[in-house]
Amino acid sequence: MLVKDALARYFAINGFTTEAYTAPTVEIPIGPLTIPLPNTAGRKKVVKLHDLHHLATGYGTDLIGEAEIGAWELRAGCVGLAAYVYNGMAVAMGLLLAPIRTLQAFRDARGTTTLYRLGLDYDAALTLELTELRARLGVQPEGTATRP
Repeated sequence: MLVKDALARYFAINGFTTEAYTAPTVEIPIGPLTIPLPNTAGRKKVVKLHDLHHLATGYGTDLIGEAEIGAWELRAGCVGLAAYVYNGMAVAMGLLLAPIRTLQAFRDARGTTTLYRLGLDYDAALTLELTELRARLGVQPEGTATRP
C-alpha cells in the first residue's frame, strides 16, 4: 500500500483532515476536556511528518498511542521546540496512564530514525510503499505497535 493511501485511510478512521495542519489552533483532547493550543509554525512544520510516523509505527491516536509515538519520536530523533514540547507532554501523560507501554515505545525506537532527521520530504514520502517508509526509518516491516 502506498503511504498516501494509508494516510487517507488513517484520516478517515480518525476523523482527521489536512486542513488541521494549517489551522490557527489545535485541539488537544484529554479525557472529557479539549484544550485549544496555538498551532505554532514549529508544530505546523512537524505535524505532517508526525502523522507519517503513526503510519510507520502503527501507534494509535488516543492518549496512550500519542504517548507511545511521543516516546518513539523522542528517542528516534526530534527536532525543534514544538516536537519536544508536544512529545514531552504526551510522554508525561503516558507515564501516568500506561507507563509500561510508553517505556516500551521508547525502547522500540532504538536504532530507528524519524523523518525529521532523515530529511525525506513529506510529498516524496507519500509516493513510497508503506513498507519502504518503514525500512527507511528502521521500523519493522509490520510496524512497531503491539496494540491498536
